[in-house]
Amino acid sequence: MKTKWLLSSSAVMMGLLGLAGTFIPEEILIILGIDPSPITLILLQIIGGLYLGFAMLNWFTRSARIGGIYNKPVVLGNLIHFIVVLFALIRQLAEQFHFIFVILTFVYLGFSVWFTLVMRSNPLSNQSKMSG
Repeated sequence: MKTKWLLSSSAVMMGLLGLAGTFIPEEILIILGIDPSPITLILLQIIGGLYLGFAMLNWFTRSARIGGIYNKPVVLGNLIHFIVVLFALIRQLAEQFHFIFVILTFVYLGFSVWFTLVMRSNPLSNQSKMSG
């Protein structure tokens, strides 16, 4: 399984979300129709920092062997993140439709499925098939 593409693409996506949340939180809140109070601004910047941390983790792990027992904490952390946010986005869409949430829901669904497949894969069995 091509985990380098998975970790690279998730790193880029999380990095962009993290940079946006860190450096333009007020603009994001205005686009979403949320009052940019001091508490919402700092929470969005904290979330941006978390996204940047995950992006760096994925970027620097992208060339490592991943799947099964290999780098399980990285895969499990990403999987939990993507599933929890996916459910939050689905719940939000049930209450209020917003085009940005629709796009994010499909992106998070894709990453959730992809990380689930990696979690259940065995990179050694794939390697032995390729060499034989």
